Amino acid sequence: MKLSDHILEKVEGQKFKLGELLLKYTSLTEDQLEEALELQKDSGMLIGEILLKKNYIHPHDIVKVMCVQIDIPYLTEIKVDEIDENLTIDIPINYAKHNELIPLMIEDDIVYVAISDPFNFDAINDLQELFKKEISLVVAPPLKIQDAVNRVYEKANRNLVDTLEDEFDESLDLDGPIDILDAGADEAPVIRFVNSIIFRAVKEGASDIHIEPYEKETIYRFRINGVMTEILRQPIKTHAAVSSRIKVMAKLDIAEKRMPQDGRIPIKMAGKDVDIRLSTVPIQAGERIVMRVLQKSSKAPELEQLGYRGKVLDQLHELSQRKHGVVYVSGPTGSGKTTTLFSILGMINSPDKMIITVEDPVEYEISGVSQIQVNHKINLSFARALRSIVRQDPDVIMVGETRDLETAQMAIEASLTGHFVLSTIHTNDAASAPNRLIDMGVQPFLIASSLAGVLAQRLIQTLCHECKEPHQLTNEEMEILGLDHIPEKATIFKAVGCPKCNHRGYDGRSAASELLVITDEVRALILKKADAATVKKMAISQGMVTLRNDAIKKIFYGETTVEEVMRVINDEEDEQEHL
Repeated sequence: MKLSDHILEKVEGQKFKLGELLLKYTSLTEDQLEEALELQKDSGMLIGEILLKKNYIHPHDIVKVMCVQIDIPYLTEIKVDEIDENLTIDIPINYAKHNELIPLMIEDDIVYVAISDPFNFDAINDLQELFKKEISLVVAPPLKIQDAVNRVYEKANRNLVDTLEDEFDESLDLDGPIDILDAGADEAPVIRFVNSIIFRAVKEGASDIHIEPYEKETIYRFRINGVMTEILRQPIKTHAAVSSRIKVMAKLDIAEKRMPQDGRIPIKMAGKDVDIRLSTVPIQAGERIVMRVLQKSSKAPELEQLGYRGKVLDQLHELSQRKHGVVYVSGPTGSGKTTTLFSILGMINSPDKMIITVEDPVEYEISGVSQIQVNHKINLSFARALRSIVRQDPDVIMVGETRDLETAQMAIEASLTGHFVLSTIHTNDAASAPNRLIDMGVQPFLIASSLAGVLAQRLIQTLCHECKEPHQLTNEEMEILGLDHIPEKATIFKAVGCPKCNHRGYDGRSAASELLVITDEVRALILKKADAATVKKMAISQGMVTLRNDAIKKIFYGETTVEEVMRVINDEEDEQEHL
């Protein structure tokens, strides 16, 4: 392959004005250039600035003509099939995407790299350190590079899987017991295969890895942004080796295949600690394995970064300043409850506050916060830890989960003795939390006197900024959402898909929430053991925005879509208010 096959015609030994170069190498017309030159006379603005403001050229068109001026090759197309994927082995896909670069080839001891920004010196220095060779740059449009990155890395992963499948057949006796404890990397392709699955899950931001054996094949699926995505299928004969390897990593009994097992796999990847929680259950075709991927972090995001704004954000700030009382965050598994708790703790954490948490597992390691890890093997439960915590003179206590009467009573008693307590609880909405505590056996008068607020939340996928397109709500969508009008300032978009978001149309998640503040009127209803619907009706009359309506507002803000809201928010959560 000759690099010149890719490169835009270079202009050597000549100097051209910007306008002339834009006419030659972009879709700019002479009429548009003349119009911009006239505006330049009146405004004094730079010609490029005027053309960008008029949308006559794209920002990367400027980069293209700069490449001509400084004699750097510019790729109009990247021939992905001719790129050696081995050059990307030591470059994480997230790094390649963030810096918008991809190595193309090595020729005469020179590594040719396509990059969108030829002045990204940090990335260029990184590549020089990695390859220990001279780096020669060629510039390409960002979308072309993102597409090439996705396709090359996908091809590299597919080749790895094909190779490992062949090695499975050749080197492993999958019909008998498999001992991989003493196997080296060359002797046990299953080790490299399992590592590649975990590595891919981490780099793609998956929260869970599902390995599901069926009659003829094993299906591997990731949960990314709350959505299950199939990544590959393998012959069923490979499943025994994979499950054994994973159980060895978690120090479980590989001979026990009839009973469910739980374990933990701590790993380090790219300098970051990753904690994997493992669960196996026996099904007809073998052991079904689920691995929850927990990437430990030293800093929780702020509430604004999670998607909180306006009245709810102000109320959470007020609640965080309380000296005593209990605040619960409710929602299903995987709805970001723990992250929200730590965001609230982040607002509270200061040298004059003593904060102790009890968690399972510890997801964020926060400086200045004493954190206790639940350990069921030695009977260190939430309730037992909480009983000891109150003797440590804390100001704030965070309990990872309230799941039984003993934990609930201990949390409430702690709040009544002058502690501010944060915890999570499993309910569908905020108004159901008091009834859930009553069902556990907590007396209503204790709940009414200690409960300060309940925050219910769901995580909704947010649109990719690179590819989202304007959208007009149809009559059917208006009916589904229960709307009779659209706010004047609404900016509604639809999901499309592009290389940046792996063609999903979504990139990241945001919290939709409802906050039940315990007022005197709500407290009276709790004492009467009123049902959740009655409590919710009272809260709405006092200004509470429901989960459903908060999610709909995110459609109007241009953050998400109708389809995503309907996927996440249950149909029964249909209490409406004026938007």
